[in-house]
Amino acid sequence: MPEVTGLGHVGIICDDFLRMRDFYTRVIGLTVTDEDPDRGSCFLSADPQNEHHELNLGEARGPDHPMGERLKTQGVGQVSFVVKSVDDLREFYHRLQKENVRIARTITHGISLSIYFYDPEDNYVELYYKTGYNVKQGFGADVNLDDSNEELLEFSKSFEAKQGPFQGAKLPVG
Repeated sequence: MPEVTGLGHVGIICDDFLRMRDFYTRVIGLTVTDEDPDRGSCFLSADPQNEHHELNLGEARGPDHPMGERLKTQGVGQVSFVVKSVDDLREFYHRLQKENVRIARTITHGISLSIYFYDPEDNYVELYYKTGYNVKQGFGADVNLDDSNEELLEFSKSFEAKQGPFQGAKLPVG
């Protein structure tokens, strides 16, 4: 049986294409790997040497556009990006604050430390650091990202015992 090996990329169709492009390059730090301004399309990657694009931005267009209508994305639950360290997560937190980005929450899932926030067009975005801990999901506890790395990681690890390990599927699959 064929199998999926991972998530390739997420595409978002935006009303303000240039504002979204600026946000994901300047604030989040993604690299533009390809772009077609005439089509209103931009491909972005956190790791261009290994993945051409993880995010594709497209410009919304009306029914009279020569290339046809393309409606703004609606209903995306969240787009998530991995960061290398707790320090990087903290730096992003302060950058988002400086940019007056609407931050929803900062939490630990035990398996990760996360910042949840809204991009300029109100898509829900997560930046997270993988802790490596084994904590049953869906779990989340608020954290202060200005606490020390040691405090944040110790708190996250404590949920291995409190919540228990991963549980796997509970309902039939297939």
